[in-house]
Amino acid sequence: MDVRPPVVVLPPESDGGRRVTIHGARMGTAYSLFDVLDLLHRAGLPAEDRAVDDPELIEWRGGGPYVWNGTT
Repeated sequence: MDVRPPVVVLPPESDGGRRVTIHGARMGTAYSLFDVLDLLHRAGLPAEDRAVDDPELIEWRGGGPYVWNGTT
């Protein structure tokens, strides 16, 4: 059984933002790792720094948590 993480962070867009979905619902656009943590907190999910490296919580598409504006 393939279980997908509840949070998906999409690749950076031309303005540097990354759309974030939680349980399939669009939650907003993050422009930094801090924005992602804020969205997690608002959704009642773990928002500690280590949460961003948890593949069971977040699926990063088009680059990991340190890729913004198409850079590392």
